[in-house]
Amino acid sequence: MAEEKYKTLEVVEKNPKSGVFHLYLNRPRQRNALTYDFFTEFPKALYALDHNRDVNVIVLSGAGDHFCSGIDISQLKSITQSYHDAGESLRRQILAMQDSVTALERCRKPVIASIHGACIGGAIDIVTACDLRYCTEDAFFSVKEVDLALAADLGTLQRLPLIVGYGNAMELALTARRFSGSEAKQLGLVSRAFPSKDDLDQAVSVLAQEIAAKSPLAIMGTKTVLLKSRDLTVDQGLDFVATMNSARLLSSDLTEAVAAQLQKRKPVFSKL
Repeated sequence: MAEEKYKTLEVVEKNPKSGVFHLYLNRPRQRNALTYDFFTEFPKALYALDHNRDVNVIVLSGAGDHFCSGIDISQLKSITQSYHDAGESLRRQILAMQDSVTALERCRKPVIASIHGACIGGAIDIVTACDLRYCTEDAFFSVKEVDLALAADLGTLQRLPLIVGYGNAMELALTARRFSGSEAKQLGLVSRAFPSKDDLDQAVSVLAQEIAAKSPLAIMGTKTVLLKSRDLTVDQGLDFVATMNSARLLSSDLTEAVAAQLQKRKPVFSKL
């Protein structure tokens, strides 16, 4: 099957058979600003990668000098003109854009955000929906929406407090101030910040391949449980994972993992 071509994205498999695929925001001349086309293509690309049995891990990054500068201002202007005095139509458009970002969480495969340069506005919506986040020390972030007379509405205000804490999220969202990759690490927004993009790329590649080598069924289950547990009590979360594992403990991956341990070899897991 021919790989689908996108206007705003590019899919690359740098190391065949590694299980790691790279998804690039691909409008470098526009600093990867987000357009209508992006919000249409992004969930389609994630769905295709999720259902590709050769994909175990997805690395999301930006082509060119920046990760993403947020929503394209010309698109924002078009939205306000197109939906003037049409509140319900605009609400449906916002919900559709929210759903495009939430596609990151629906994707069963883990998504790693690899961030350099600008990560502004709508880009924060995107990276907070990713499973892991890494950046360069000189990357810069801003929850920019209040400077455009808006409240962030694609997920930042819901997900960021769970990552950096309520007080930090409130301060960043109300001030729209710029903060560095180093501060993002201090806040817990990213797991690590690296001195250069080369260092970032190398570290993310190693991490992605390490995850990709593990049981896809176990990785998918772990992501599912962690996301589901956000909305459950501890007891409910324990019941959920017990129900899920009661079926998966009978999987061939468990048998293979045990055999590989006993035989001191690398396991070979089933594809999903």
